[in-house]
Amino acid sequence: MKCNVGTADKVVRIIVGLALIGWGVMAHNWWGAVGIVPLATALMGFCPLYPVVGLNTCGSK
Repeated sequence: MKCNVGTADKVVRIIVGLALIGWGVMAHNWWGAVGIVPLATALMGFCPLYPVVGLNTCGSK
């Protein structure tokens, strides 16, 4: 798994992931668990959807 998630992309994913998890906790709704996906992809630095659509925000080849 090569890095395909850049720094700005990681920051946005972390913010969105934490916001979704926070919303799920506040709303007492398990759908907030969806926030784990962007958070995990940010921490791993790899998004499995990016190679499928040909994206790479990492900047390194």
